Amino acid sequence: MKKIINSPYAPKAIGAYNQAVQAGNYVYLSGQIALNPETGLMQSQVFEEQVHQVFRNMRSVCQATGGDLHDLVKLTVFLTDMVNFQSFNDIMQDYFLDIPYPARSVVACLDLPKNALIEIEGILFLES
Repeated sequence: MKKIINSPYAPKAIGAYNQAVQAGNYVYLSGQIALNPETGLMQSQVFEEQVHQVFRNMRSVCQATGGDLHDLVKLTVFLTDMVNFQSFNDIMQDYFLDIPYPARSVVACLDLPKNALIEIEGILFLES
């Protein structure tokens, strides 16, 4: 059985998708970019500020499932410039303190929607 997850505290989908879909104990989060959930506009053009907004957006979707960021088991990160790799690592540590990090892939890409500098998708595992 699958369940559609949407949070009013995360940006609305800008295409034909949902913020997340739950299948059993797993929740598959669609990619989040740094859109402000209230305005639907890009929060900033500064990479570090975009990372923080993406994690805030992801946290809102995770919380709509009854979980949180610490329940993420896999992240896929898309960067338009790998020069930002270390900065991303540093910021990510702020969101995953004192808990095991999720598995992760980082992929360089040419472009992202709305000229975002980063996009992150994830898989969440909810304990029964």
